[in-house]
Amino acid sequence: MSSAIERLIEAEGLPADYREIADKYWRPLSEDIAERYAESPGGKPLIVGINGAQGSGKSTLCKFLEVLLVEHNQVGVRLSLDDLYLTRAERHKAAADRHPLFATRGVPGTHDVELGMAILDRLVAGKDADLPIFDKAADDRAPERRPVKGPIQVVLFEGWCVGAAPQPAADLREPVNELERTEDADGTWRLEVNRRLATDYAELFARIDLLIMLKVPDFAAVRAHRRLQEHKLGAGPAVMDDAALERFLAHYQRLTEWMFAEMPGRADILVEIDRDQRPTRGFHQALIRVDFVRTSGGFSWPR
Repeated sequence: MSSAIERLIEAEGLPADYREIADKYWRPLSEDIAERYAESPGGKPLIVGINGAQGSGKSTLCKFLEVLLVEHNQVGVRLSLDDLYLTRAERHKAAADRHPLFATRGVPGTHDVELGMAILDRLVAGKDADLPIFDKAADDRAPERRPVKGPIQVVLFEGWCVGAAPQPAADLREPVNELERTEDADGTWRLEVNRRLATDYAELFARIDLLIMLKVPDFAAVRAHRRLQEHKLGAGPAVMDDAALERFLAHYQRLTEWMFAEMPGRADILVEIDRDQRPTRGFHQALIRVDFVRTSGGFSWPR
């Protein structure tokens, strides 16, 4: 195991046995991505979409991929959908103009999609880009930006609803929780979220070359993982207690459960994540789904 990986495990506060996870899952995945970039026409940067419910380990995966891609002389840069959230003032305007539920960050309609497309287009063109940073503890976009110097080889575009598809209209009729029953009784909010998925978000997600899904068991796991994330934020004006967090998660439930049902059948790579936030097995999907090949050391990506 490289010293860079060991330093990353230590910096992230991960258990020592996470080395096995990195070797069994993330190293083969980095090899797959590196090969895809090498085969891309004209050396075009590869946009890798990483979808996963809250707490599924998207950020951790991206950090490992950034380190592992260096072994292939490739530079990977992470762009988070979370960092594309509209400012608090912009979301309050959306709440006033369209529906009060758009004041809460998360669902399609609360991101600056044009900014996301502009950043991806600059990176694919080999240009420098300034990436926004969203401060979740303050629930607002931070004033500073993260500069990225081009050219790069791989963009790791991660987010809880990255690559999501709109639901069939008939599925929108019945509310899925108390929030929808009491605060979106006529379906205005969920219809607008779905419309955005079918329009500008579809245009953004169409830039993805490879879609990876980190799939947790169910929405109960999302609740547990997100609670841990909130506790790690520490103090801040927007840090939520359990009651506030439950209301917050209700905004995500519909689309999260829809992705659990719909996305595994079309993601290029599916990695199943257990309740301890560890991968348990993965599938590589091309024309057919292929299970991991079992080896003496665990599971490896199929070749």
